[in-house]
Amino acid sequence: MALLEVDRLHVRLRTHRGPAYAVRDMSFTLERGETLGLVGESGCGKTMAVMALMGLLPENAEVTGSIRFDGAELTAKTDAQMCEIRGNRIGMIFQEPMTALNPVHSIGRQVAEPLRLHRGLSADAARKEAIALLDRVGIPDAARRIDAYPHQFSGGQRQRVTIAMALACGPDLLIADEPTTALDVTIQRQILELISDLVAERGMALMLISHDLGVIAQNVARMLVMYGGSVVESGPTEAVFAHRMHPYTLGLFAARPGLRSRKGARLATIAGSVPELVDLPPGCPFAGRCRFTIPECHVTAPPPVMIEAGHHARCIRLDAVAAARQEPLTA
Repeated sequence: MALLEVDRLHVRLRTHRGPAYAVRDMSFTLERGETLGLVGESGCGKTMAVMALMGLLPENAEVTGSIRFDGAELTAKTDAQMCEIRGNRIGMIFQEPMTALNPVHSIGRQVAEPLRLHRGLSADAARKEAIALLDRVGIPDAARRIDAYPHQFSGGQRQRVTIAMALACGPDLLIADEPTTALDVTIQRQILELISDLVAERGMALMLISHDLGVIAQNVARMLVMYGGSVVESGPTEAVFAHRMHPYTLGLFAARPGLRSRKGARLATIAGSVPELVDLPPGCPFAGRCRFTIPECHVTAPPPVMIEAGHHARCIRLDAVAAARQEPLTA
């Protein structure tokens, strides 16, 4: 039995303009100890999907489909029951540590809180464990700084504190939502290496959310490419990078600057702009921005088509895409 099984997940938001589907027909599994990446532009549904897993969706959200964690159906659980899972069985590193940390409480109190809540440790025992966790994630002189407040730490150190909080109870699944946002390149590498080391050390499953293809390539074994709330391509990371087939995936890769790019050369772009969720076509969410669009693309939601073992893409024009892969992909 897989640790996490998501089957035909839909998240619909009620808005003043009508229903908006933030996640559409999402299915995947995650085994214990496995690493999975979610990649795509801002607004493609990555964060909304993991908020559904955590039971942290806004009040105007409606969920259909199934989310099974270690055999238990999460969509049927009450908020009180989800509180027993969040921070205990499932840990999450948020992309902005200053909003994830409470500015009026010391970092020691915040790291110790899940230990007292979920593991029933005394205040002294939780404090000692918190110091050990802060030391493990690389906070210098953790025993002395445990009573300091978030504003007294650098951005990279605050992110290390949130990692300590997420790991406090030894979760089975760690979700990292853009964990290196706003950090410089050197600190980004340190944080990602720390997460990778801790996942391997503790045997956790990892879901890493990013818009950075390089981060995905270096840190996860499998990946999902999302656009318009849908998973448009999925498979082993190496296979998707080597044989990317969905027009959106191709557009993302074409837009990356290369080491051999000429100075001053214009980067490739994807034609058009990301539509609002309420304006997505009923068929393929990328229809209209894609140069392979035909009328049927606007009408029928494409089923996943197998490219190779474990590698799928949702597109009804894969033959045309394959024939044109050596041509420029922008309009």
